[in-house]
Amino acid sequence: MTIRSTGGRVAAYAWFVFAGLNFVDLFVGITGDPDYSPTTFTIALLLLLGCGIAYTVGLRPAIVADEETLTVRNPLRDVRAPWAAIRGIEARNAVTVRFTGADGAELVTRAWVHQTSPRAQAKAEARAQKEARKAQGPGLDLRGRTPTGFAARQLNEMRDRHRPKAKSGAPDKAAAAKTEPPARGTITWSIPALAALVAPLAALIAIIVYATVG
Repeated sequence: MTIRSTGGRVAAYAWFVFAGLNFVDLFVGITGDPDYSPTTFTIALLLLLGCGIAYTVGLRPAIVADEETLTVRNPLRDVRAPWAAIRGIEARNAVTVRFTGADGAELVTRAWVHQTSPRAQAKAEARAQKEARKAQGPGLDLRGRTPTGFAARQLNEMRDRHRPKAKSGAPDKAAAAKTEPPARGTITWSIPALAALVAPLAALIAIIVYATVG
Protein backbone atom coordinates (compact mmCIF):
# COMPACT_ATOMS: atom_id res chain seq x y z
CA MET A 1 0.00 0.00 0.00
CA THR A 2 1.31 3.42 -0.97
CA ILE A 3 -0.20 6.67 0.30
CA ARG A 4 0.73 9.90 -1.48
CA SER A 5 -0.59 13.43 -1.76
CA THR A 6 -2.41 13.85 -5.05
CA GLY A 7 -2.38 17.64 -4.76
CA GLY A 8 1.34 17.71 -4.06
CA ARG A 9 2.13 15.52 -7.06
CA VAL A 10 -0.07 17.59 -9.39
CA ALA A 11 1.60 20.81 -8.20
CA ALA A 12 5.07 19.28 -8.64
CA TYR A 13 4.39 18.12 -12.20
CA ALA A 14 2.87 21.50 -13.04
CA TRP A 15 6.09 23.18 -11.88
CA PHE A 16 8.20 20.75 -13.96
CA VAL A 17 6.22 21.67 -17.07
CA PHE A 18 6.53 25.39 -16.27
CA ALA A 19 10.27 25.08 -15.64
CA GLY A 20 10.80 23.02 -18.80
CA LEU A 21 9.07 25.60 -20.99
CA ASN A 22 11.15 28.36 -19.42
CA PHE A 23 14.38 26.41 -19.97
CA VAL A 24 13.53 26.10 -23.65
CA ASP A 25 12.69 29.80 -23.84
CA LEU A 26 15.94 30.79 -22.10
CA PHE A 27 18.37 28.65 -24.09
CA VAL A 28 16.58 28.06 -27.40
CA GLY A 29 14.46 31.17 -27.71
CA ILE A 30 10.68 31.13 -28.02
CA THR A 31 9.69 34.65 -27.06
CA GLY A 32 13.01 36.15 -28.09
CA ASP A 33 16.64 35.43 -28.89
CA PRO A 34 18.50 33.15 -26.45
CA ASP A 35 20.82 34.93 -24.06
CA TYR A 36 23.65 33.15 -22.27
CA SER A 37 24.42 35.88 -19.76
CA PRO A 38 24.90 35.32 -16.00
CA THR A 39 21.34 36.57 -15.51
CA THR A 40 20.03 33.80 -17.75
CA PHE A 41 21.95 31.13 -15.84
CA THR A 42 20.77 32.61 -12.54
CA ILE A 43 17.14 32.31 -13.65
CA ALA A 44 17.79 28.77 -14.90
CA LEU A 45 19.30 27.76 -11.56
CA LEU A 46 16.37 29.28 -9.70
CA LEU A 47 14.04 27.19 -11.85
CA LEU A 48 16.20 24.13 -11.17
CA LEU A 49 16.10 24.83 -7.44
CA GLY A 50 12.33 25.07 -7.71
CA CYS A 51 12.34 21.64 -9.35
CA GLY A 52 14.36 20.30 -6.43
CA ILE A 53 11.82 21.72 -3.99
CA ALA A 54 8.95 20.31 -6.07
CA TYR A 55 10.58 16.88 -5.99
CA THR A 56 11.33 16.82 -2.28
CA VAL A 57 8.01 18.32 -1.16
CA GLY A 58 5.61 17.17 -3.87
CA LEU A 59 6.86 13.84 -5.22
CA ARG A 60 8.99 12.23 -2.51
CA PRO A 61 6.66 12.22 0.51
CA ALA A 62 4.79 8.95 0.85
CA ILE A 63 3.82 6.21 3.25
CA VAL A 64 4.72 2.78 1.86
CA ALA A 65 3.60 -0.39 3.61
CA ASP A 66 4.49 -3.90 2.49
CA GLU A 67 4.51 -7.35 4.07
CA GLU A 68 7.49 -6.66 6.32
CA THR A 69 8.12 -2.94 6.69
CA LEU A 70 6.45 0.42 7.04
CA THR A 71 8.35 3.22 5.32
CA VAL A 72 7.61 6.90 5.89
CA ARG A 73 9.25 9.08 3.26
CA ASN A 74 9.38 12.71 4.29
CA PRO A 75 11.02 15.47 2.23
CA LEU A 76 14.58 14.87 3.45
CA ARG A 77 14.51 11.72 5.57
CA ASP A 78 13.28 8.15 5.36
CA VAL A 79 11.97 6.15 8.30
CA ARG A 80 11.84 2.37 7.91
CA ALA A 81 10.46 0.17 10.65
CA PRO A 82 9.52 -3.50 10.63
CA TRP A 83 5.97 -4.12 11.82
CA ALA A 84 7.33 -5.76 14.97
CA ALA A 85 9.15 -2.52 15.87
CA ILE A 86 6.05 -0.32 15.58
CA ARG A 87 4.42 0.51 18.91
CA GLY A 88 1.54 2.61 17.65
CA ILE A 89 0.08 4.48 14.68
CA GLU A 90 -2.14 7.45 15.46
CA ALA A 91 -4.09 10.04 13.51
CA ARG A 92 -3.42 13.48 14.93
CA ASN A 93 -2.72 16.46 12.69
CA ALA A 94 -0.67 13.96 10.69
CA VAL A 95 -0.15 10.21 10.66
CA THR A 96 2.13 9.68 13.65
CA VAL A 97 4.17 6.50 14.02
CA ARG A 98 5.82 5.41 17.28
CA PHE A 99 8.51 2.78 16.85
CA THR A 100 11.57 1.26 18.47
CA GLY A 101 14.77 2.91 17.24
CA ALA A 102 18.19 1.43 16.63
CA ASP A 103 19.24 1.99 20.27
CA GLY A 104 16.03 0.53 21.68
CA ALA A 105 14.48 3.89 22.59
CA GLU A 106 11.02 4.90 21.41
CA LEU A 107 11.06 7.30 18.49
CA VAL A 108 8.20 9.23 16.91
CA THR A 109 7.87 10.36 13.31
CA ARG A 110 5.17 12.41 11.63
CA ALA A 111 4.34 11.71 8.00
CA TRP A 112 4.42 14.67 5.63
CA VAL A 113 1.54 13.12 3.66
CA HIS A 114 -1.97 14.21 4.76
CA GLN A 115 -0.73 16.81 7.24
CA THR A 116 -3.51 19.11 8.38
CA SER A 117 -3.85 21.93 10.86
CA PRO A 118 -5.94 21.28 14.01
CA ARG A 119 -8.60 23.63 12.66
CA ALA A 120 -8.79 21.84 9.32
CA GLN A 121 -8.94 18.48 11.10
CA ALA A 122 -11.85 19.66 13.26
CA LYS A 123 -13.69 20.98 10.20
CA ALA A 124 -13.20 17.68 8.38
CA GLU A 125 -14.55 15.72 11.36
CA ALA A 126 -17.56 18.03 11.62
CA ARG A 127 -18.25 17.68 7.89
CA ALA A 128 -18.02 13.90 8.14
CA GLN A 129 -20.46 13.89 11.06
CA LYS A 130 -22.93 16.03 9.14
CA GLU A 131 -22.76 13.78 6.09
CA ALA A 132 -23.15 10.66 8.21
CA ARG A 133 -26.21 12.03 10.00
CA LYS A 134 -27.86 12.74 6.66
CA ALA A 135 -26.99 9.34 5.21
CA GLN A 136 -27.34 6.89 8.09
CA GLY A 137 -28.42 8.75 11.19
CA PRO A 138 -26.54 9.56 14.39
CA GLY A 139 -24.54 7.10 16.39
CA LEU A 140 -22.16 6.09 13.60
CA ASP A 141 -18.47 5.69 14.41
CA LEU A 142 -16.79 8.41 12.36
CA ARG A 143 -13.20 7.87 13.35
CA GLY A 144 -11.03 7.50 10.30
CA ARG A 145 -13.35 9.40 7.98
CA THR A 146 -10.74 12.13 7.39
CA PRO A 147 -7.79 11.33 5.07
CA THR A 148 -5.41 11.25 8.03
CA GLY A 149 -7.70 9.06 10.11
CA PHE A 150 -8.46 6.72 7.22
CA ALA A 151 -4.75 6.28 6.47
CA ALA A 152 -4.01 5.54 10.13
CA ARG A 153 -6.82 2.99 10.26
CA GLN A 154 -5.54 1.18 7.16
CA LEU A 155 -2.00 1.08 8.54
CA ASN A 156 -3.17 -0.22 11.91
CA GLU A 157 -5.08 -2.99 10.15
CA MET A 158 -1.92 -3.96 8.26
CA ARG A 159 0.07 -3.81 11.48
CA ASP A 160 -2.38 -6.19 13.17
CA ARG A 161 -2.14 -8.61 10.24
CA HIS A 162 1.64 -8.60 10.07
CA ARG A 163 2.41 -8.37 13.78
CA PRO A 164 4.44 -11.43 14.89
CA LYS A 165 2.23 -13.96 16.63
CA ALA A 166 3.11 -15.37 20.03
CA LYS A 167 5.18 -18.50 19.54
CA SER A 168 4.19 -21.74 21.20
CA GLY A 169 4.87 -25.42 20.85
CA ALA A 170 8.16 -27.26 21.04
CA PRO A 171 10.86 -25.92 23.41
CA ASP A 172 13.37 -25.67 20.57
CA LYS A 173 11.06 -23.21 18.75
CA ALA A 174 10.67 -21.12 21.89
CA ALA A 175 14.44 -21.04 22.34
CA ALA A 176 14.90 -19.94 18.74
CA ALA A 177 12.40 -17.12 19.27
CA LYS A 178 14.32 -15.88 22.31
CA THR A 179 17.58 -15.67 20.34
CA GLU A 180 15.96 -13.75 17.49
CA PRO A 181 17.21 -10.12 17.54
CA PRO A 182 14.58 -7.50 18.41
CA ALA A 183 13.10 -5.51 15.57
CA ARG A 184 14.46 -1.99 15.16
CA GLY A 185 13.55 0.95 12.96
CA THR A 186 15.99 3.28 11.21
CA ILE A 187 16.05 6.94 10.19
CA THR A 188 18.24 7.92 7.24
CA TRP A 189 18.82 11.05 5.19
CA SER A 190 17.78 10.90 1.54
CA ILE A 191 20.84 11.55 -0.62
CA PRO A 192 18.81 12.24 -3.82
CA ALA A 193 16.63 14.77 -1.99
CA LEU A 194 19.63 16.55 -0.49
CA ALA A 195 21.39 16.58 -3.86
CA ALA A 196 18.28 18.00 -5.57
CA LEU A 197 18.43 20.99 -3.23
CA VAL A 198 22.12 21.45 -2.50
CA ALA A 199 23.48 21.13 -6.07
CA PRO A 200 21.42 23.94 -7.68
CA LEU A 201 21.75 26.09 -4.56
CA ALA A 202 25.55 25.75 -4.58
CA ALA A 203 25.67 26.51 -8.31
CA LEU A 204 23.41 29.51 -7.79
CA ILE A 205 25.65 30.92 -5.07
CA ALA A 206 28.71 30.32 -7.26
CA ILE A 207 27.26 32.16 -10.26
CA ILE A 208 26.10 35.07 -8.09
CA VAL A 209 29.59 35.36 -6.60
CA TYR A 210 31.13 35.14 -10.09
CA ALA A 211 28.81 37.85 -11.43
CA THR A 212 29.50 40.09 -8.44
CA VAL A 213 33.27 39.69 -8.50
CA GLY A 214 33.50 39.76 -12.29
